[in-house]
Amino acid sequence: MTSRSSLAARLAALLPDLSPWRSSADFRLLWVQGIVTYFGSFMALIALPLQIKDLTGSPLAVGAMGAVELVPLVICGLYGGALADAADRRKIILATEAGLGILALVLLVNASLPDPLLWPLYVVAGGVSALAGLQRPALDSLMARIVPHEQLPAAAALNALRWQAGAIMGPALAGLVVAYAGHATAYSVTVVTFAVSVLMCRRLAPAPPAEKGQKPSLRGIVEGARYAWSRPVLLGTYAIDMAAMFFAFPNTIFPFLADELDADWALGLMYAAGSVGSLVLGLTSGWTSRVRRHGLFVVFGAVVWGMAIAAAGWFGNVWLVLVCLGFAGAGDMLSGLGRSTIWNQTIPEELRGRLAGIEVLSYSVGPQLGQVRAGGMAGWTGTRPAIWTGGVACVASVALLAAALPKLLTYDSATDEDALLRRRARQAEGTQGADGLDVAPAG
Repeated sequence: MTSRSSLAARLAALLPDLSPWRSSADFRLLWVQGIVTYFGSFMALIALPLQIKDLTGSPLAVGAMGAVELVPLVICGLYGGALADAADRRKIILATEAGLGILALVLLVNASLPDPLLWPLYVVAGGVSALAGLQRPALDSLMARIVPHEQLPAAAALNALRWQAGAIMGPALAGLVVAYAGHATAYSVTVVTFAVSVLMCRRLAPAPPAEKGQKPSLRGIVEGARYAWSRPVLLGTYAIDMAAMFFAFPNTIFPFLADELDADWALGLMYAAGSVGSLVLGLTSGWTSRVRRHGLFVVFGAVVWGMAIAAAGWFGNVWLVLVCLGFAGAGDMLSGLGRSTIWNQTIPEELRGRLAGIEVLSYSVGPQLGQVRAGGMAGWTGTRPAIWTGGVACVASVALLAAALPKLLTYDSATDEDALLRRRARQAEGTQGADGLDVAPAG
């Protein structure tokens, strides 16, 4: 019995840490709201390029969506970071969710026309990208305010788990709706989900800016960039993420890999394998709440990502390729958990939005440039060499960056000065709350 109890205890320790869910009503609300939003977003994400394909029959026209989306995402991501430090983050989230719902309504009206127009699809794609850029810094920077400091690693794991579950189930369900019910039905579901999301976000507690907050400005954005540059630990998280995505993000050439492996049936599995690997890690992430060296997460996860991508390009057996892509997804999630935890544990409240805006920049530019690199290399060296050389280059660049920024490797949340400052600040806020002072009203 003792051995069985011990085994059960060890297995239970692997399960996700649910402490943020129990301790924060706003975290629970945002977690469920995120599931609803992901489902609606994936409906549009699948339906929009398919509708462009149906209207034009041109791969170039579908690919042009990326160019339309990138610039608004970068510009609005940086501005949205400054805005999140200057305005109530709850109001930003509400306004952008409502805006996304209106854009979904535009898609629905256009799809319901006897002859749907093409240009509104690009306008909406750019608008969605802009609103997402404005919203994400507010959402990301809100997490450290609504979750106790010691529970931030668990919150990062639960949020990643939510995303990966959505990334697996959302496209599958969306594909079925589009295939059997049409674009208009998919957009109708999107409109409904954003309406529900807005109603849920209205229940969030206000999140006014910090006392030191300043109006959005170019000077403020530059101040945030300078702060990031002055912190080797933060700089390392951004640099390693961009290097990993630039050298080892081969998704755009998966169709060609499937052709080379004579496995067209496996294309969808290739796109899903990474999310499956991430989901498995998320479901066994309980141990991550007890780790303090989150810089090692960032580096080790990026190395696993690069090695697994290199192996996926090297092997000629499709099942081994899928297994490798699963390991790549697990490595990517581990690195992401480390990045998110370090950001939330160490960034001052008055700079959280702007630093989240910079994270949007690294998050968006890396994969976009990575797809260009993968496609160009595939045309020059062939598909599989383009993949495995990118994985090798990823590992080499991560090793060089880790050597150049040793503070990232030695980061310890129990001793890092910035993490200790943020922990004391949160403890002081908790004391004020217990005394009935300086607490934002709920509702």
